[in-house]
Amino acid sequence: MKTYILSLGAGLIVGIVYSLLGVRSPAPPVIALVGLAGILLGEQLIPIGKRFASLPELTRFVATDCARRVLGCLPDNRRRDA
Repeated sequence: MKTYILSLGAGLIVGIVYSLLGVRSPAPPVIALVGLAGILLGEQLIPIGKRFASLPELTRFVATDCARRVLGCLPDNRRRDA
């Protein structure tokens, strides 16, 4: 979670600098981000199809490889509230 907060903070700082310089952000429009999500999900269709014959293998692949590739490395929840 710390990495996400640092990333957000860095983005805010860059946004402030862009605002002070009077330039627009080179960030892609939302439609481009939706297309990128489609690419990430579409990449997984062929490997899923190959593993479809073996259901336990498919379940493992989706839970590990696909999730990691599409969502990135998610933070651990090692410290739980009591």
